[in-house]
Amino acid sequence: MNRHMLACGVVLLAIAAVFLGCATIERAEVTQTMVKTTPATPGDWLLLPAPREMEIAGTIPRGHIRASVAAINELPCGLSVALSAWMDLNREELTPHLPLLTLEASIDPLRVPQAQGYELSIIAPDAQGQGGAVSVLAHDEPGLFYAAQTSKQIVALALESGALPICHIRDWPDFPHRGIMLDIARDKVPEMKTLFELVDLCASWKCNQIQLYTEHTFAYKGHHVVWQDASPMTAEQVRALDQYCKDRYIELVPNQNSFGHMGRWLQHPEYADLAETPGGSDLCPIDPGSLELLRGMYSFMLPNFSSAQFNVGCDETWSLGKGRSKADTDARGVGRVYLEFLLKIRGLVQENGKTMQFWADIINNHPELIPELPKDVVAMEWGYEANHPFAEHAQRFQENGVRFYVVPGTSSWNSLLGRTENALGNLRNAAENGIQFGGEGFLVTDWGDGGHWQFLPVSLLPFAYGAGVSWCYETNKDADAAAVASRYAFQDSAGIMGQIAYDLGNAYKRTGGEYGNSTTFYRLLQHAVEKPLGEAGLGDLKPEDLEATVSYLDDTLARLDQTQMQRPDAELIKAEFRMNATMAKLACRLGAARLRAGGVASSALPKDVRAPLAAELGALLDDYRQLWLARNRSGGLKDS
Repeated sequence: MNRHMLACGVVLLAIAAVFLGCATIERAEVTQTMVKTTPATPGDWLLLPAPREMEIAGTIPRGHIRASVAAINELPCGLSVALSAWMDLNREELTPHLPLLTLEASIDPLRVPQAQGYELSIIAPDAQGQGGAVSVLAHDEPGLFYAAQTSKQIVALALESGALPICHIRDWPDFPHRGIMLDIARDKVPEMKTLFELVDLCASWKCNQIQLYTEHTFAYKGHHVVWQDASPMTAEQVRALDQYCKDRYIELVPNQNSFGHMGRWLQHPEYADLAETPGGSDLCPIDPGSLELLRGMYSFMLPNFSSAQFNVGCDETWSLGKGRSKADTDARGVGRVYLEFLLKIRGLVQENGKTMQFWADIINNHPELIPELPKDVVAMEWGYEANHPFAEHAQRFQENGVRFYVVPGTSSWNSLLGRTENALGNLRNAAENGIQFGGEGFLVTDWGDGGHWQFLPVSLLPFAYGAGVSWCYETNKDADAAAVASRYAFQDSAGIMGQIAYDLGNAYKRTGGEYGNSTTFYRLLQHAVEKPLGEAGLGDLKPEDLEATVSYLDDTLARLDQTQMQRPDAELIKAEFRMNATMAKLACRLGAARLRAGGVASSALPKDVRAPLAAELGALLDDYRQLWLARNRSGGLKDS
């Protein structure tokens, strides 16, 4: 039996088990009924992503029908994972006298021409109980898998409402590649359980790519000194994660920064002579040893990934031309020296049979060189503010025939609680312009700058919204992000956890200060601890605004006890949000005290003011450590 037949069979079996819970085994022809389709998800059928086209003609009371499906003994692993989840929804026995709903599924790229696309129809039985059917038609195996995810969501809603929709769905993605990137270099390396759970969540949202941003947190052979204190990902763990992703139609793309952000290597004497400047974080591009280091790293790392792509980073090379390469950059230009080294890295990537992705910020600083980029590389156009010039940069890549992704972010880093309004605007901006100018991918990044103080649940709402707009922008751009996150990220039957996350993520706007890539909370606790507030750009804050923000946070946190999350980590999620909010409140109290003392540095506060704040900080540190270790390895915790 070939793989396509197996894939079709599992969808048949899964839909039967989930929709109807019947053991009857028969086979019947299905006549597909075409209906007029309309955009968006009608009525109360909240799906993630909202399908491109969906029309509901009515409902069938659940319990008024039973299913017929052919048994399949061998199932592709990816689809059997979906089946095992769906079987959990099989809660009721149906009696044999009920009308029969037959089920069919097939792959036909001629009838569904869009890659990863599918059609799903639920057709009601007639008055005599005949003609009822569920029909699934897909372009390919991923299309079947995505039809399965949509069916699973419909069934969950049907179990709550007591009825199945009579409907027709036509659906396919805007972007061929849709996914997330986790920063595992600053400073959190997630436990494998955390990663597996995130893969499952992404698969349920029809994401098909995951990257783990790495600087020093892969256990390279022969480079023990670099990663020995970082609790790194091992080759064996990467292979296990890669297979877990493949089984769910997700591509695990290797991601290793290879030019800038190499400080965790260059700080060690064994590698210090490869730095552009003493103590700097950039490799020297004119030193042959830099390329040899990368050659060895790639040859050990890349065979553990089945992906044909590799993100080599190469962003934010701040010291380039300021040290050992100065004579070359003076003679030929910084951009030229950068591009030459980038192309040498591409050669290494090709030696390993991969296609190179690279961060596009430096090449955007030298647009005259963009036409020289090879046509097989992929520029990763990143920007994290709502007004980032995705349109300008994407159009430039399109006009020069350069493949590209748009890369927005969760806005969670340097924030504690996120920046909801900015994140949603950033995600919409990226999706709209990526589609308009022919981008082939949409990658939502989740960075860990400044100690990675935010906990993972803070990023779930923007992850979910990003999954929607990258699948179909038009039907998801106006989605209720809080409602979507409540159901599909937090699994909250009370429907309020998403709104709590949304509101906590907008607390930054109440402080009276808004800053790119940061929040007042973070600046007060880290970037401006020992500077007078005026020198740190925080002198215009008002203590009354900061104190009102504390009250807002308290009021929002009070709603946590009303949530009814069905996730096994529900209590952990609540504790994580409380911790990040507690840190934000400490920042506000510290800021208000400093303002009232004349905007002084933290150490200059009167002792009777400083002491209770210090005691509050000391009390939360132990809880912070415990919460960190609940999802992450210990390496990096001391740094954080």
